Amino acid sequence: MDSSADKSFKSALKVNEGIEQPPSINAGAARHFSKAGRSLLSADQYVDGIVNGNRTILSQAITLVESALPLHQEIAQTIISRCLPLSGNSVRIGITGVPGVGKSTFIEAFGKHLTSQGRKIAVLAIDPSSSRSRGSILGDKTRMEELSTDNNAFIRPSPSAGSLGGVARKTRETIVLCEAAGFNTILVETVGVGQSEIAVHSMVDFFLLLMLGGAGDELQGIKRGIMEMADAVVINKADGDNLKRVNVAMAELRSALHYFPPTESGWQPVCEACSSVTKAGIPRVDELINEYVSFTKNNGYFARRRLQQSKQIMTGVIDQALHDHFYHQPDIKKLITKVEAELHHEKISAYVAAQMLLEKYFENK
Repeated sequence: MDSSADKSFKSALKVNEGIEQPPSINAGAARHFSKAGRSLLSADQYVDGIVNGNRTILSQAITLVESALPLHQEIAQTIISRCLPLSGNSVRIGITGVPGVGKSTFIEAFGKHLTSQGRKIAVLAIDPSSSRSRGSILGDKTRMEELSTDNNAFIRPSPSAGSLGGVARKTRETIVLCEAAGFNTILVETVGVGQSEIAVHSMVDFFLLLMLGGAGDELQGIKRGIMEMADAVVINKADGDNLKRVNVAMAELRSALHYFPPTESGWQPVCEACSSVTKAGIPRVDELINEYVSFTKNNGYFARRRLQQSKQIMTGVIDQALHDHFYHQPDIKKLITKVEAELHHEKISAYVAAQMLLEKYFENK
């Protein structure tokens, strides 16, 4: 084909100009996170905000405590150390019970009773998290509608991150910040009945177990160990048609409590009933806690328990620091991959694998 014919030829196919591909990094998101990084306050600013009762700054500081980022943890630990001398002037109350017992409803009724007396309360609601996605519902502010709008109340739902026992350290540090902010009553709601109850029991002054009347014997095995830790057992939902069953259960529990071994505090655990709907019995729960605090302060147990809790915090921080230091070692990271492969092919036992890793760790010391 000659050149003139080639110029006159028109193809039915048309090649459009290409579209410029978007960058692999979203510029808008990058700017957002860059601003978020720059928006971090100094430790002094966080402490000043907490002490002056700024709830927004308190919430931001708690977020730093819960964060796993090294920068956030560094600032958080500085804030905690600065707030520690300002803490300790509250009554810490742990509240537990089986799912469906009405913990959130009770806390709202009890919290409103306390705030009506001018008390400032902080509710640390430990929300269940997925062990796979680490996601959680964090719906306590939805369930506690009245209390969440109370000026004398602060509600902070915190994910347990799938670990029943792992909540201890973060919650202890959050308690310190809330006390420094001027909250004189700290309520810690647990995820249910399990290892978290042991962790929460170790960080509070008074441990309250909520129960239901007429729930049946299927709960006996669950609640027995928890009952031994409880300073008071309160049967919830004592209203309407359930009142008769509650009275029967209360009589049985009061009789059972007498057979429990003596407590270290010298306090005899008691059993009462209440209704979070009608508010009947709620003031009595407050009286019980005040009686317990007065009793344990007089015999010295209150101060001894706080000292014991401080020691537990110290050992917990050490354990976590050693754990993090071990797994962040480059040599350990490489060896773990090799050891896991040998475990998978059953070439070595788990005990030998652990020993190899420990020897490698201490070899670098």
